[in-house]
Amino acid sequence: MEVQSGNPPKLNAVEGQDENVEMSFFRPPVVRLGAGAALNRALFTKKVDLAAAAIQNPKVISQYRKSLQTSKEILKVERISPIVPHPDEELGAQGRKCILLNPSVKAEEPKTWGPVIQEGIQKEDLTVIPYELTLEYDYWTARDTMESVLPPELHDEIPSGFNVAGHVAHLNLRDSYLPYKKIVADIILDKNSSIRTVINKVDNVGAESEFRTFQYEVLAGEDDLNVSCTENNCNFTFNYAKVYWNSKLESEHTRIINFFEPGEVVCDVMAGIGPFALPAGKRRVFVWANDKNPESFKCLESNIQKNKVQDFVRPFCADGLDFIRQATDEVLAASLKGEKVVITKSGPRPKSKKAEQPTSSGFVPESLRPVIMETYPVPPTISHFVMNLPASAIEFVGSFKGIYQWQENLFAPNTKTLLPLVHVHCFSLKADDERPRIDICERLTKYLGFTMKPGNKDYNLNGEGEVTIHNVRDVAPAKSMYCATFRLPATIAFATRD
Repeated sequence: MEVQSGNPPKLNAVEGQDENVEMSFFRPPVVRLGAGAALNRALFTKKVDLAAAAIQNPKVISQYRKSLQTSKEILKVERISPIVPHPDEELGAQGRKCILLNPSVKAEEPKTWGPVIQEGIQKEDLTVIPYELTLEYDYWTARDTMESVLPPELHDEIPSGFNVAGHVAHLNLRDSYLPYKKIVADIILDKNSSIRTVINKVDNVGAESEFRTFQYEVLAGEDDLNVSCTENNCNFTFNYAKVYWNSKLESEHTRIINFFEPGEVVCDVMAGIGPFALPAGKRRVFVWANDKNPESFKCLESNIQKNKVQDFVRPFCADGLDFIRQATDEVLAASLKGEKVVITKSGPRPKSKKAEQPTSSGFVPESLRPVIMETYPVPPTISHFVMNLPASAIEFVGSFKGIYQWQENLFAPNTKTLLPLVHVHCFSLKADDERPRIDICERLTKYLGFTMKPGNKDYNLNGEGEVTIHNVRDVAPAKSMYCATFRLPATIAFATRD
């Protein structure tokens, strides 16, 4: 074990101070615990010798604080208040305060005292005294602490961007960090008040399980993966070890949901526990939501009820290849049967005085307000297909062939209805050029049986066979997740089913 105090070099007077040097006073001590060692929090205590302006009259503290800020003599460091109790216990008990000064000001060197301090001394408003500031483990940030513990060669990719699911922090540590995994986990647990469990993935999601679940080890905290989290105004409760959830996809969930309009039908082919389906249901969007994982299906059913979207969201547990056609047929059948959702709610309070006469106070009880009824009939066609299984979703697009066989009359130009938009998530090369777009379109062409090509960024401007490709996020140094959005070609939609 190696511990270094990290003592900084001496500073010049205020006029020539070097801020970088000044901040070195507030860097943590270097604590190299070694691979496999336990985290010793006591080693992170550091004492910083400063000067302080001891204020005689509490009424002038605010005045001197502003003046010292202007003259840049006050201590300005994140998470440290410059106003502190007097270090003398008796004076501190009397409520006397001090203003901490920046490290270039020395209590024993009057030549380092600026004009504000000099004037305050002349007026007998203050005196300059030594002040020992103690910084303990709790002061340092998680990154500060990890840089202090980990070898310098590991500082470039310190594990700070972990996934969070409720109270669980999910790490995916590279091999070089594994010898320090317990220390890293303890620091994350200490520095994040909402985290109670830290786990590390020990296999490859997707490669080992078709349901995108993973094997894990608990590195710190309790072994409890039953979590609850909120996204897009919906609450999700699930066992993180049994279903797929990625908190980093919230913005992508929101982006896709914003495509949907009330009264439309969405087919969520790989719905998981419902991050697209439940918020859509709250927006009065009909969702046929499917997931092949029985555990995901159970959570989806439960969360539909919990979030009170059962009128709009219907859960299924089927293979996605079959579900695309199943949902298409069921939506049409539901529409032909006249299925609908009727929402009844009280209207606004009447504005006229005459209408307010039922009560002496002018308040109109809800029972006496006008009733507003909103009716949402199930339309005959699906407006959007969402396929969020990036490892293999593209391979499912062949199921779109013939989904609307003999149903041309349901779509433009016979009606105003357009063919569905398909949103397919996939992985491809991380690159700024056209290679990922070309690769994705070639794969779509292969499985769809129709030539697809990169299109405009605005899908509404694309013609048949053109694809809008959105870069969702980087998932590895050379790999990114994308979403390909295209309007289902008529040739495919109206083809003869296999």
